[in-house]
Amino acid sequence: MNKMVKKITAVALSAVMVGGLFAGCSAAKTDEGTSGAADEQKTYKVGICQLVQHPALDEATKGFKDALVAEFGDNVVIDEQNAAGDSATCSTICNGFVGDKVDLIMANATPALQAATTATTTIPILGTSVTEYGVALDIADFKGTTGINVSGTSDLAPLADQAKMVKDLVPDAKTCGIIYCTAEANSVYQAQVVSEELKKLGIEAKTYTVADTNDVASVTQTACDETDVLYIPTDNTMASSTGIIDPIATKAKKAIICGEEGIAKGCGVATLSISYYSIGKKTGEMAIEILKNGADPATMEIAYDSEPVNKFVKERCDNLGITVPDTYQEIDMTETEE
Repeated sequence: MNKMVKKITAVALSAVMVGGLFAGCSAAKTDEGTSGAADEQKTYKVGICQLVQHPALDEATKGFKDALVAEFGDNVVIDEQNAAGDSATCSTICNGFVGDKVDLIMANATPALQAATTATTTIPILGTSVTEYGVALDIADFKGTTGINVSGTSDLAPLADQAKMVKDLVPDAKTCGIIYCTAEANSVYQAQVVSEELKKLGIEAKTYTVADTNDVASVTQTACDETDVLYIPTDNTMASSTGIIDPIATKAKKAIICGEEGIAKGCGVATLSISYYSIGKKTGEMAIEILKNGADPATMEIAYDSEPVNKFVKERCDNLGITVPDTYQEIDMTETEE
């Protein structure tokens, strides 16, 4: 199994040994009347399960860690693990966190969140890079809070506005192919919503699905052959396959509107994208409220990035003769190549 595990420990060993204060980490409770200094030295254990290494998810994790370290400094131990795209590995990681009695689990991407909620009903869980929590957690008539030990942040950008980008950038398009992975519940949700929004704009939506990365090349080619423009939602499988998608779409001279900036960098012409660093940082702030102030994730509203930005890839737009509105920001492609 190609599993990448990275552990980040922000607590010095000497600090752990001082006075035996940290023997039980945050599970230990100070006696009534204990000084404020002792409370300040309380150590928290936080587990991060990230589905796969990808620029967007990496930024969310970075924002989360930055928020925690800024608040707790050396008094937080962060165990960061990556499942290398395998949902089963997410389960193994999260079960390990439960065994280690961490104080909080951060689940980065929907499969990681689902694995965490299966692993524990008591340890607080915060998700990030999750598009729709009602869909991810199978909560009927979702109203913004989960009612269980889960909250977090969403990477959902306004889907109606993303659909409108198709009309704005490719005004002559009559058909739009939507490509996504059926194994990702949030991708199914996005495809359904965008399909309806495209119909309102007079554009026929055709869906093309993959089961895993093995299907991407053939499905992308079919979509390019049968439609005028493509749309790819926020989808982890597609995000990891942009290197396959890009040459096919380029040869077919088909524009791709994307659900997030990382996919747009890899194969798209434009996106209406949220900041993954910002939602990760917000998730960290929510973690602080839980760990430090005793907030209950069951009643914490799912948070969103309130300022998504229209962005475009200049070279691809130029090559396809796409006229981009002045309100769009050019995506910096200098860090695309590793």
